[in-house]
Amino acid sequence: MDKIQLIMICFSFVLLLFIIILTRFNRIKVQYSLIWLFSGSILLLFSVFRSLLDTMAQFVGIKYAPSLILLIVVFIGFILGIHLSIIISKLTEENRTLAQEIALFANRIEKLEKE
Repeated sequence: MDKIQLIMICFSFVLLLFIIILTRFNRIKVQYSLIWLFSGSILLLFSVFRSLLDTMAQFVGIKYAPSLILLIVVFIGFILGIHLSIIISKLTEENRTLAQEIALFANRIEKLEKE
């Protein structure tokens, strides 16, 4: 086992443990932790079974197998970015609706106080 392979296995375990701890103490919601757990599991899988990484890289047509990990990380980053953009868009719309409702309630209270 190479030194870098051992480092990647340790890093993968630490990442998975960190995500589990964050989820357990409600610092991150389960729906978001699933993406990170999936990513960490893929990283751990390729770290432990290096031949799988070589086979997948050869299948995809990548000459240097560790480049496949970079490609996977970029792909997961795009998926995560799109997912978070959807959530932010939804929260922005909800925030606007709530601000409008508060303004209507404030206007109603002001009218009632004048009467």
